[in-house]
This record gives sequence, C-alpha cells and structure tokens, in this order.
Amino acid sequence: MDYRLLGASGFKVPVLTLGTGTFGGRGELFKAWGSTDVAEAKRLVDLCLEAGLNMFDSADIYSDGAAEEILGAAIKGRRDQVLISTKATFRSGSGANEVGSSRHHLIRAVDGALRRLGTDYIDLFQLHGFDAATPVEETLRTLDDLVTAGKLRYVGCSNFSGWHLMKSLAVAERYGWTRYVAHQAYYSLVGREYEWELMPLALDQGVGCVVWSPLGWGRLTGRIRRGQPLPTASRLQSSVATSAGPQVSEEYLFKVVDTLDEVAAETGKTIPQIALNWLLGRPSIATVIIGARDENQLRDNLGAVGWSLTAEQVAKLDQASAVPRIYPYWHQAGFSERNPFPTGA
Repeated sequence: MDYRLLGASGFKVPVLTLGTGTFGGRGELFKAWGSTDVAEAKRLVDLCLEAGLNMFDSADIYSDGAAEEILGAAIKGRRDQVLISTKATFRSGSGANEVGSSRHHLIRAVDGALRRLGTDYIDLFQLHGFDAATPVEETLRTLDDLVTAGKLRYVGCSNFSGWHLMKSLAVAERYGWTRYVAHQAYYSLVGREYEWELMPLALDQGVGCVVWSPLGWGRLTGRIRRGQPLPTASRLQSSVATSAGPQVSEEYLFKVVDTLDEVAAETGKTIPQIALNWLLGRPSIATVIIGARDENQLRDNLGAVGWSLTAEQVAKLDQASAVPRIYPYWHQAGFSERNPFPTGA
C-alpha cells in the first residue's frame, strides 16, 4: 500500500481508505448501502491492516451514529495501528442547534464522535458540508481550539464549492488558525466536475482530495450493464439512495462501462479496479475511499493498487468519460497557455 502526504501537511495517508457507510444499516438510505455488524467489521479491519490500509472514514450521520460505534468496537485494542477520519455538520437531531458548523454544534459533535469511536482524538475531522448560516470565522476558530485541545489532529471539509473552500483558507491564513488540508469530494469516471475548479484550487492551495463514491454511486461495480436489470444488492434499487446521489444518464454511463470493459480485457483487471486505479493517477488525489459489503468486495477493491494503467488506457477512459464543461470553464479552457487545466481534459 502506497502512502501520500495529505495536502500541505506532513501527515501521510494510505492511497485507499475504507469507508464505513455500510456499517450499521439504520434507515432506508444506509440499509441500501449495507448492514455490516461488529463481527463483520472486525474482519474487514483485519483484512485492511493485512494489506497496509489503516485509514477508516465515517460520519456522525452514518446509520445515526451506529457506523462510528461499530468502527470503534472493531478497532478496540489497536487504536495506535489505525487512522480515523470522520465528519459532522448535517442534522444529527431534532434540536435547533443539532445541525451546522457553529461552535455549539461542532464541540458537541466532536465529543459525541469521540465517545462513539472509543478514542480521545480524531486523526482527520471534516465538515460534512458548508454552513452558510454560521460565520466562517466562528467555525475555523472552533476547529483551531479543538486541535489545540488535542481532540483533532488535522481538519478538512467536504462537498464545498470552490469559493467556500478558498474563503475558509484565506480566513485561516489571516488569523493563523489551523487550515484545511483535505477536501472530501465526489469524483469518479462518471462524475468529473471536480476537475473544473476544485482540482486546480487543491493543487494551488495544497489541499489533498479524499475521494468519496469513486465507483459513481455504485454504477461502476461491473454489475450494471446495458439492457439488464439492476442487481438486487445495489443502492440504486433504493429510491431514497438514488435521489440522494449524483444523477447520470444511461447512455453516458454505458459508454463509460463499455470502455471499462475494453480496458478490463486488456489488463485482466476488474471494472472497479480499473475505475479506482484511474482515480489514483489523477492530480491532487491523496486517498480514495472504498466501500465493501463483504470480504470479496474488499479484496477486489484492494486489488486496485500495485499496478498502473498505460497512458493509452488512461486516454481511452478520459475520452469516454469526458463531458462538456459549463461556463466559465469552457471559456478558460480555450486559453490553456495561461490558464491550464491540470488534467488537460
């Protein structure tokens, strides 16, 4: 397992991280992802550590806190061997202050996560989304205080727009507060909008990308084919899961899947392995979060490392998954001599 520095920090993370969205299975959305219990989670953690993957990502809203609880039980007695990443901001209760990135909510959220995880510190804590109702200064000062208190080691964000992230970085620099070194963002072969603004920003400002849903919300598992019914064990069978996730047209999806099939035949690798390996070759990527309902899925995803696609195969995948840019990105791309896009796509 290779390790990479997380953004402009001295903190190294494995190129693959195990996500815990499948832990717990509480509620329709997360039940569609999976329902891993403590015994199964321990086995998955064992397999990850054997492969050199020692980072695990969660969030307070995953199965209403059960995912963090199960992860905490699965790593009990070996906290020093693992890195924990978790998130908060989204509504976690019915109270008026049980949502957002206010000082009140973040302190309670961090303390709650520490309790559920059974630890006294979190290696990487990320805001799950931007809170426009709370001043950025209040949020960043609170995170800085939590780092100073030793409860958090590093901080990041997730699902921010470019201006959300840049404003936060500028405020942190102005006051000398802890800055974001990570941005957990959606990025896949069927979701490449991250490249338009967030990737150039990440490279310029030293923010490592932590990729979520690298298989396009379950579309690039190799089990979805043109003219065939959806597999029964797919999150896309859930109307809640489908409506909550990224939308992808069928024709575009099958165009990408057809190309993945071609590359799979050339490499002898599986479609998920190719999709993950493609991401690992993109600029700004620090780690890619993989999910697994069972051992077989985990072993398959772990096979995405230790080899590389050829330049020709990457170009083939780039071309198949390319989509027209929206303004101002199509305009900027016309002046690549002075305003280059990192991927050239």
